[in-house]
Amino acid sequence: MLPVLVILENETGKALRLDLTAEFETADNKHVRALSVDEVQHLRGVTKPPKITGGKPLPIPFPTRAKSGPLNVWEIEGRAFAAKLLPVGERAYGFFYFEAEHEQGSKLYLTGIRDASTGQDYFYYEVPLLAQ
Repeated sequence: MLPVLVILENETGKALRLDLTAEFETADNKHVRALSVDEVQHLRGVTKPPKITGGKPLPIPFPTRAKSGPLNVWEIEGRAFAAKLLPVGERAYGFFYFEAEHEQGSKLYLTGIRDASTGQDYFYYEVPLLAQ
């Protein structure tokens, strides 16, 4: 699990609408989409496909399960990036989560930043991630 902290500061003079999409690009140009909070909280490591037998039909709707897994803690959801509007001069921050390993030459792409009054898209942002 790779958490990436994103901090946005609005110095545009206009309010911004944030419908952010984050994508992680590895050094060998593989693209990994950000996981939802629900996906992170259900991760258990290696996942196995469900066993399907021909005996009994599956119940519809499927029974719901309680969230489980080592990452089912309030911090995952509480610290995830959730801002939808960024007023002038304000700052918003939070984590995006990726099922990837950090390596030198990785990049983060952010899209979905718009002018709140006109809906005009701002260009995407490409942020190089340096290994420490």
